[in-house]
Amino acid sequence: MNLSQNLIYEIKTLIANAKQTAIRSVDHHRTIMYWHIGERIFNEEQQGKDRADYGNFLIKYLSEQLQPEYGSGFSVRQLERYRQFYRTFPIASSLRTQLSWTHYKLLLSIDNEDKREYYIAETVKNNWSVRQMERQVNSQLFERLLLSNDKESVLAVARNEVIPTNPNEIIKDPLVLEFLNLKRESAYYEKDFEQAIITNLHDFLLELGNGFSFVARQKRIHLDGDEFYIDLVFYNRLLQCFVLFEIKTHKLTHEDLGQLQMYVNYYDRVEKVAHEKPTIGILLCANKNDAVVKYSLPENNNSILASQYQLYLPTEEQLLKEIRREIEILKHTN
Repeated sequence: MNLSQNLIYEIKTLIANAKQTAIRSVDHHRTIMYWHIGERIFNEEQQGKDRADYGNFLIKYLSEQLQPEYGSGFSVRQLERYRQFYRTFPIASSLRTQLSWTHYKLLLSIDNEDKREYYIAETVKNNWSVRQMERQVNSQLFERLLLSNDKESVLAVARNEVIPTNPNEIIKDPLVLEFLNLKRESAYYEKDFEQAIITNLHDFLLELGNGFSFVARQKRIHLDGDEFYIDLVFYNRLLQCFVLFEIKTHKLTHEDLGQLQMYVNYYDRVEKVAHEKPTIGILLCANKNDAVVKYSLPENNNSILASQYQLYLPTEEQLLKEIRREIEILKHTN
């Protein structure tokens, strides 16, 4: 008797989906339990607030009573984390079922409420794993978007309240490409850089952000007998347009911008269909001079962008610099 392979596949899919649903359900109930434990500890602390050391005494006592029976999940450090969890997210109904306890542990390390809200919204929208969320936090995704946008616009796009219409709303500068595993001290050819992106395409799409899909590499175009090759072609369904990438491992020049402008013009006149928006060209370069970009392009330019790339995550010094910048912004807005 021959049975359809589709039957086996469908049953395996049902089993896998049921297991995943069960895991998520258990993890969410665990998250809610930690929240309630944090709430109970916090309320008990408030009753003993006349004693300065009551909170430390309470958590130490609870750990001594609970850890022998329930394990390391009830150490002093973990109980302090549950208390912080409740204080950071004081409304239980606001906890998202799509986020695991490990997601929330990572979010607890973020002091800025707007930043936390952004990463929550993006994680839910894009179904980020903990590793993916951690990578985006470590690469300062929120801060990089703020360099060319205001906070309200960044959060509105993350919450799906508005659909981005301007490439600056989703294109980051710089792009952080540490996952390519290219040494910043080493010399390498542009074809090597391109190959590294293709090899790590999933991570590159994650870094690009919402709505991107891969179309082609080394796209050949013919212009009166001459052949040209566009390094990478993507499509963004939110912006509803093609996005062309030219890779330059040297400092950007006005000739580079002119070449990319030619590719953009070609796509607008030959490839683009009526309902699509104008093509965007991104020059991914090792270094750039903003003045060269400014004066090489028309004043009303919205089609050509230059984005510098980094082959490493921000250093501690860079992170501190970004924090100081945020503090200065807050000072001027209050």
